[in-house]
Amino acid sequence: MRFDLITIFPEFFAGPLDHGIVRRAQESGIAQIHVQDLREFTKDRHRTVDDRPFGGGEGMVLKPEPLFEAVEKLLGHGVGDAETKVAPEPDTAVLLMSAAGRLFTQETARRYAKLDRLILICGRYEGVDERVADHLATEEICVGDYVLSGGELPAAIVVDAVTRLLPGAVGNEASTQNESFSEILGPPSKASGSGLLLDFPHYTRPADYRGWKVPEVLIGGHHAEVAKWRREQAIAKTRRNRPDLSGETG
Repeated sequence: MRFDLITIFPEFFAGPLDHGIVRRAQESGIAQIHVQDLREFTKDRHRTVDDRPFGGGEGMVLKPEPLFEAVEKLLGHGVGDAETKVAPEPDTAVLLMSAAGRLFTQETARRYAKLDRLILICGRYEGVDERVADHLATEEICVGDYVLSGGELPAAIVVDAVTRLLPGAVGNEASTQNESFSEILGPPSKASGSGLLLDFPHYTRPADYRGWKVPEVLIGGHHAEVAKWRREQAIAKTRRNRPDLSGETG
C-alpha cells in the first residue's frame, strides 16, 4: 500500500514513521510512505501557501492552488473544475485531516486497509480553503474531539492504524482481530451505541507484585473460564471507560 503525505513540514515525519511495525512494513515492501512538501507547488518567491480568509476572521487559511496541484501531481492527472470533475481511482482515497471531519475509527482503518493508496492532506493554521474539502478530498477526517496545531500528527496516526492491518505487517495477525474495537458487545444501534468492546485486561509475571495479585482464573489453566472472564472484564471496562460505545452514557 502507498501513503502520500502532503505537508509544509516534511521533516516532521522523519521520526514517527521510522519505528516499530510501520518501519518493518516499509522495509518488507508492504507499505510505501512518501512525503510531499506542499511549498514545492507555490509560485511566488516567498513560497506562500496561506492567505487571509474572505469575510475576515482570525488566523490564516491554506490556499487551494498548491493543494490541488500537489494532489494532481501525485495522482498523475487533473481532478477537473466546476464544469467537469475527475474522481481518483476507486482504490485511492484523498483524505483531508481536519478537526471538522468525520471521526476516524477502527472500522475506518479497516476500510482504508483494503485500498491501494491513501493521499493525506495535512491542514495547518486556521484551516484549509473549503474547496479542498468539497472538491479535492474524498473524505474529511478527524482523529478526536479536540484541535491540534496541524494535520501531521493525525496523518501519522492514520498511517500507523492502517499499516498494522495490512496483511503481513504484524507477526501474529490474530492480534489485530482480538483487541479493542474488534469484538462486538451486541447489535449496533442509535440507542445502544456502536456495540464495540474495549480490550480485556492483561497480566504478566510476577503473579504477585506489591501485593497486587493476578486473578486466579488466569492461572488455573481452564481456557473456557479464562475466555468467559476476559469477555466479562472487557464488557465492564467498556462500560466504565467508554459508556458511549455501549450506549450507557448516564
